[in-house]
Amino acid sequence: MNLRLLLIVLLNVFISEIDAQNDSLVLNNGNLIEGELKGMRQDVTTFKTDYSDSDFKIKWSEIKTLSTKTEFLVTLKNGSRYNGSLKSNSDGDIAISTVSGEVLAITNLNSIVLLVVVKSDFWSKLDASVSVGYNFIKSDNQSQLSLRSALSYNAKRWSLSSNYNQIRTTRDEVFSVRRMDAGLVYKYYMKKNWFTLSEVSFLSNTEQNIDLRTLAKLGMGKYILRSNKMYWAVQSGVSYNNESFMVSGSDGNNNSGEGFLGTELNIYNIGDLTLLTRVVAYPSFTEKGRFRVDSRFDLKYDLPLNFYINFGITLNHDNQPVQTTNKTDYVLQSTIGWDL
Repeated sequence: MNLRLLLIVLLNVFISEIDAQNDSLVLNNGNLIEGELKGMRQDVTTFKTDYSDSDFKIKWSEIKTLSTKTEFLVTLKNGSRYNGSLKSNSDGDIAISTVSGEVLAITNLNSIVLLVVVKSDFWSKLDASVSVGYNFIKSDNQSQLSLRSALSYNAKRWSLSSNYNQIRTTRDEVFSVRRMDAGLVYKYYMKKNWFTLSEVSFLSNTEQNIDLRTLAKLGMGKYILRSNKMYWAVQSGVSYNNESFMVSGSDGNNNSGEGFLGTELNIYNIGDLTLLTRVVAYPSFTEKGRFRVDSRFDLKYDLPLNFYINFGITLNHDNQPVQTTNKTDYVLQSTIGWDL
């Protein structure tokens, strides 16, 4: 009798524990889905259920109400960031609450632009992607290898992101052509969509005879527009530019102080397409009349199983380059990749 009672108690506790872990969504068509809400990014929600081997992808705009036991890092349009669970109230608004039940904010679905599950382990806060492309021409043994990669870590008030991109072309009886760019960016997020940034970037480019350009930047930025469809940000500050060249007869290196002014636009609510464009201008303080521009354009098409196709254009312009080199260099890359 005691054993039967104990089993009943344990079963009730087990069922209650499972129920306590359930998140639930009610869609605009009235369907109820229960399971685990794994996050929302770029207007797409990832939802896991016990009755499906694969996660559901649901547009954020298709959700009518929701209730979560899962704790998220919640980012709003105005730049506010909270750690808490979500629950729709009778007015259709969303309450963001702590584990103890303290209400941190009342908002609506359209004001939420990012949900990241809050976990204590390091790996859960990482995002990564890598893509590669390869071409080969037999007539002159010409081969070209492209690599694009990104890695980021997102905390409540700051983020750290890095990237490494390379393209290398080899051909019989011709010098290899190569281009490499890499960067490390730290951002600290403040109120009203302001942020500070620190960045170190590297460029090596045979087309412009740059053996290595190291650029250190310090500045501030602001999200002018931020929604589930897109964001637009601007930034400005100062930078220190250290360059070493491949050109014989030059002094081999150059140091200069610069300002920078940039803008970035990311549009991601266009079906399976994502569009990213970035332009940064560098007027020199120490070299009269010198003006550089770095720009990037990426078009990404999502495939099943987290694979994607990416088409990218990267352009560098320098109106006063080292002697015998081109003022403008651009690279077109087409790669297939995977979001980890």
